[in-house]
Formats: sequence, C-alpha cells, structure tokens
Amino acid sequence: MTVLGTTAPTILHLSGDIDVCTTPDIRRRILGALDQAVEVLVLDLSEVTFCGAGGLGLLLHAQGRARSRGVTLALTRLTPQMTRLLEITELSDRFPILAEQ
Repeated sequence: MTVLGTTAPTILHLSGDIDVCTTPDIRRRILGALDQAVEVLVLDLSEVTFCGAGGLGLLLHAQGRARSRGVTLALTRLTPQMTRLLEITELSDRFPILAEQ
C-alpha cells in the first residue's frame, strides 16, 4: 500500500498518443513536472488515446526517476484501454492508481 503525503500533489495532464514520436516531448514534460513535485506527481491519463511499448517504458523510467528523488509517481483517470494495457502487461501493481477526484 502506498500512503500519499500531506503536500498537494503536482498534476500533469497528458493527452493524445504516447508513442515513439511523442515520447521525447512527454519525457521532457514529466521530468519538468518532477522538478516541481514535492512528494507526489500524478499523471492524469484521461485524454490518452493510445500508449505503445515506448510509452510504457517511459512510465517505468519516470517512476524510477521519481523514486530516486523521493517522489511517488501515481496515475489517475485511466481510460478503459489504459487500464487494460496495464493489466495485460502486469504493470497495474507497479503504480499507485488514484480514484478520480
């Protein structure tokens, strides 16, 4: 169980496809948000339309970077497709999933 701290989380809204063409820009956005995050960085995935293998790798890389900085990387507002992708790749237990606010 992951217990989130009392400091307000930093929230980053992602949208569109997360694929080989978009991962460099998304990586920069996530790393920039990590620089601002104190305890928790939440990725809002409600508008993500596609996530390829590169996108999953990016999420895992971001999680590692967050941990090294003492920040929890959490996901929220997953689409049914994103939920299914995390389940079939057995990554759903690797990320805290927050209920919609």
